[in-house]
Amino acid sequence: MTILFAPSEGKKSGGSLPPIDKSAFCFPELYPRRIEVVERYDSFVKTAPIEALQKLFGIKDESAIEHYRTDIFERPTMRAVERYNGVAYDYLDYTNLPDKAKNYIDEHLIIFSNLFGPVCAKDRIPEYKLKQGEPIGDFAPERFYKEHFGKLLDDYLETHSPVVDLRARFYEKFYKIPMPYITMKFLKNGKTVSHWAKAYRGIVLKNMARYGIMDEKSLLAMDIENLSVVEIREIKNRKEIIYEITA
Repeated sequence: MTILFAPSEGKKSGGSLPPIDKSAFCFPELYPRRIEVVERYDSFVKTAPIEALQKLFGIKDESAIEHYRTDIFERPTMRAVERYNGVAYDYLDYTNLPDKAKNYIDEHLIIFSNLFGPVCAKDRIPEYKLKQGEPIGDFAPERFYKEHFGKLLDDYLETHSPVVDLRARFYEKFYKIPMPYITMKFLKNGKTVSHWAKAYRGIVLKNMARYGIMDEKSLLAMDIENLSVVEIREIKNRKEIIYEITA
């Protein structure tokens, strides 16, 4: 079982773990490729004018922007799954999960960072800021990671299936799954939702971790409060579970 997940714009500050090095990431054979992106980002952030960084970060506060001009290679780290604190991560509530559920997430979750690319939940990353879809100057991280990490992910997922894709559609620009996989859609009164989709992705992941879900049958049988399966669609290699939010 492998679950693919999106990052969040919000991130916790600080960290108690060492700065990034090769041991910080899964897929160590591609560490030099990650560092190409991080070095480009670090150089751009240290030298670009404030207007360019306002665009890169998606924020206006100049004092907040200056916070990110420090050397990213010297910043403390924390586990990726604990670094992010957007809606999906709030509902996942990783910190308060039992150890068995935490171990499940550590072993089965891949997060698609806008800066670091595909990282495992337990990988160590520093605080950073990068607006979704924003290029670093004229460099597009998503195209770089799609080119250089695609084959490795293909090979990995072939031996770590089934695959459950809980990412937002944007992250298909980083990696498009070639093998059969499962995804989900959330409806409220028959209409697709956005904010609550993020929340329920976190809730689904939390329940998968608690139940130790390892196959499609168990996933479909999983009882999730306020969610009811209304339809299952199969389109090419994608099986889409459609949930109605009942609360």
